[in-house]
Amino acid sequence: MTTGLRNGGPGIAAVAEAMASRGAAGIAHPGGTLLTHLERVHALLAEWGARPALRLAGMCHAYYGTDGFPAALGDLGRRAELAAITGAEAERLVYFYASCDRRFSYPHLAEREGPFKDRFTGTVLRPPLRLRRDFAELTAANELDIVAVNPDLRARYGQGLLRLFTSWQALLSDAAWQAAQATLR
Repeated sequence: MTTGLRNGGPGIAAVAEAMASRGAAGIAHPGGTLLTHLERVHALLAEWGARPALRLAGMCHAYYGTDGFPAALGDLGRRAELAAITGAEAERLVYFYASCDRRFSYPHLAEREGPFKDRFTGTVLRPPLRLRRDFAELTAANELDIVAVNPDLRARYGQGLLRLFTSWQALLSDAAWQAAQATLR
């Protein structure tokens, strides 16, 4: 398997290839396939000026499945495989995103020491501000992509997402917040 490392950093083409080789191109997802969704989330994060590790996490955010999308491309017991492709920081962000118990964690994310529950282990954490910001930004990119390509989902979930992102406004970049308002209002 390609490591995706070129000139000291992960190459997006290699990461996309790795996601495709794990079956992302064959998994249905709003707006096409999981792979096209991952690519759009990566592009949205890049448009918002996210740093490289967060953009790569966007390209792989469903690798371990999520609380809202259970299909997984990789095994939690083999996290080093994804880290070899994306780099350690991006893999940690992917795990953190995938581990979120949304019902427990979403209401508290913007709180200074708000609890975050790992759905895989049941552990309750107090993540630092930067990690909460990364999580909020990735969540916004994910959800905004889904509602942008599926008007039915936008009609069904748009107001709830706008309330959520309003409660997270202090965590979101200006670009993400503006995109949330433009997409959900």
